[in-house]
Amino acid sequence: MRRNAFVSRSLLLFALVAASFVVLGFGRLVLPYRVARLLAAPLLFAGAVLAVVLVAQAALAAVGILDVD
Repeated sequence: MRRNAFVSRSLLLFALVAASFVVLGFGRLVLPYRVARLLAAPLLFAGAVLAVVLVAQAALAAVGILDVD
C-alpha cells in the first residue's frame, strides 16, 4: 500500500461526506426534505464504504499483513 494512495483516498472520503452535506443542505432549499435525503444518500453511502475500506487497510498495515511503502 502506498502512502500517497491512502492519503488521496482519505481526502476523497472527506470530499464525499462534505458533498453529501452540501447536497442535503442546498437540496432542502428547493426540494422537499425526503427528496434531498434521497439525493444525498448515495454520496454518504459511498463515503461510509470508503471509510470501512480505509479502516481495514490501516488495521492490516498496523498488524503487518499489508506492506506500507
